Amino acid sequence: MKQLFIFSILVMFAALTGFCQSHQFAVTKTEAEWKKILSPTAFEVTRKEGTERAFTGKYWDNHEKGIYSCVCCNQELFSSATKFESGTGWPSFWQPVKKSSILDESDNSYDMDRTKVTCSRCGAHLGHVFNDGPKPTGLRYCINSVALVFTKK
Repeated sequence: MKQLFIFSILVMFAALTGFCQSHQFAVTKTEAEWKKILSPTAFEVTRKEGTERAFTGKYWDNHEKGIYSCVCCNQELFSSATKFESGTGWPSFWQPVKKSSILDESDNSYDMDRTKVTCSRCGAHLGHVFNDGPKPTGLRYCINSVALVFTKK
């Protein structure tokens, strides 16, 4: 009985800390393979969960119509129809093209309580989502430009 209790506590702890959260990605590569196909900045942001400096990215001020896809696997992520000016210096969207194209996960790094956003197809770190966006969702997907590829429509 005591062993069952200890096991139950360990399982609950693992679930609460995200230890049990795993996802099988359709696109997988070794670190060396990612380094070959990505720029150093794109590798740092998408594979090491870095962040590009505000107002330096390629798309924060892009106003063309089109689709923003993952730089790592080309999965469609966001549409220009849901892009808005957040004033943050990063491209911001109020919803993804499909909810299934992204994964949300708790991020408590740097003593902040945030939700990080990753590509559901390859696991690329894209940015974060916040609850201070416009209607209709109230969400602000704050995404690193270097994690995206834009296709004009």
